[in-house]
Amino acid sequence: MTDAAHSTTPGHEPLGQTIYLAPEGFVQDLVAELGDVSAVEDRLVFAPGPARPAAWAQNIWYDPVKIEIASIKDGARALRGIQRNWALWSLRHHRRANLIQENLPHVSAKPVVFPSALPTAPLGSWTLLDENTIVAAARCSSPYRHGEVAFVENRTAPPNRAYLKLWEALTLFGEQPGPGDRCIDLGACPGGWTWVLHELGASVVSVDKAPLDPAIAALPRVEFRQESAFGLKPQDVGPVDWLCCDVICYPTRLLRLVQQWMDSGLAKRFICTLKFQAETDHETARAFAAIPGGRVLHLSHNKHELTWMWPAAPL
Repeated sequence: MTDAAHSTTPGHEPLGQTIYLAPEGFVQDLVAELGDVSAVEDRLVFAPGPARPAAWAQNIWYDPVKIEIASIKDGARALRGIQRNWALWSLRHHRRANLIQENLPHVSAKPVVFPSALPTAPLGSWTLLDENTIVAAARCSSPYRHGEVAFVENRTAPPNRAYLKLWEALTLFGEQPGPGDRCIDLGACPGGWTWVLHELGASVVSVDKAPLDPAIAALPRVEFRQESAFGLKPQDVGPVDWLCCDVICYPTRLLRLVQQWMDSGLAKRFICTLKFQAETDHETARAFAAIPGGRVLHLSHNKHELTWMWPAAPL
């Protein structure tokens, strides 16, 4: 069903707003990024008008509608009339909301085996504003429930849990490194990202002032350079298919490093983590977002950080 059809369905009133779901603990960052907001309900931020780019939104509900309902079955029937798959964000009237969800088709929430393609089935989000009012969006920015990507984890080989961030970033990128690709991993220690890239078949230049985990350093297609990522000139490395960076530094310094590599033309794709200290540097996040063809987002495995990827598939 098209967005236009949603707005003309009897009993479905366009909300005239967009709803943004903030990652846990980062509502204020999302509000600061959006600026003009009309309401904040728990982690749901309501803002007037069509959707805006919002890095601090874990999920965006596009073109939500209000649906007045008389009963639990009435609510489930109304949602099923729009599409099959729905994810409940339980805001209030939790028991009633859960009973409506139970009357909808089951949506599998099995952990993702990496690497896997993005889900293609539309997944809408909905909540109860009050006992008789559903707010629902058939189309959301994330194909995953509430923007959360749970993986079948590898608890033995990676030296830390940072590998989950790269798994998620590559899944959303829609493309992964493979045999024959050359990657550089800046700020590699202890080697979680290097492990991911190597597992996919690529060769990896791992750069860090601190040593890699010995098991990662011993992998056959890993070249370790024990030096600063910021002292390394792109010309000293040569062409790479993927530049991955999870280095701990101020975002302004990361921006200068990225610009140096982009100016060199030696890196085809980028996945970089912007790590914030006590305060979020919104200005530098906007500078990353302004790089043509890129995308800044908060991964469900990010903490007080954002991920920038380039080039990015259009949303």
